[in-house]
Amino acid sequence: MSNLEILAYEDTPLGPLCLRRRELLSDPGTVVTEVTLNHQFLMSSLHNDSERALARVALEMHDGRDLNVLVGGLGLGYTVQAALASERVTRVEAVELLPQVIDWLEQGLIPIASELKADHRFEPVAGDVYGRLIGPPTTRYDLILIDVDHAPDDRLDQASGFFYTEEGLRRARRHLNPGGVLGVWSYAENTPFSRALRTVFDVVRVEPVTFYVAMVEEERTDWLFFGRRGVGGG
Repeated sequence: MSNLEILAYEDTPLGPLCLRRRELLSDPGTVVTEVTLNHQFLMSSLHNDSERALARVALEMHDGRDLNVLVGGLGLGYTVQAALASERVTRVEAVELLPQVIDWLEQGLIPIASELKADHRFEPVAGDVYGRLIGPPTTRYDLILIDVDHAPDDRLDQASGFFYTEEGLRRARRHLNPGGVLGVWSYAENTPFSRALRTVFDVVRVEPVTFYVAMVEEERTDWLFFGRRGVGGG
């Protein structure tokens, strides 16, 4: 294969969206799939530890079974995959703002597409997860896992800002069953968001996930924020 292969390139309301595949010059034989949005790097199949940990830690915080999971942002599917790895999960709904990303899944362009499509518990849905969470709940979930924006204060779309406020989190909390867990991915620590979580949720956990990036020979850290609703409801 050539060193860089463009698998898809499409315009979106958020800017040009590109799915590409390349072989690492620094590690011949290692092929990675990457996504850029508006010419900025968004995600890679090479480093997905924090995306998987978003589901793994949330599952650690919930001891129930027959769990109904909502994932905000399908991306390359690694958070969904990690949720489906648990036998305690009976359903995973992934809400993706950009329908092109769902098309990539259907066309088998993302590395784990076949595995995800073969699992009857998984359902991808086009839509705005933030818009859903600030509205009244029609379905309640045991886990809500959000990986859409870069960080609470570095957002793909400024319209999502309300979600990260105390009132936005209170509205999102209504979509959780008692004992349910909200998890949010970020590339940076954010003290104001942690403070808002502690105001709204009964139990809060902040998890750094550090990984080594060989291409730049340095460690990087993503941050995961979790809030658990009390089992008493309310």
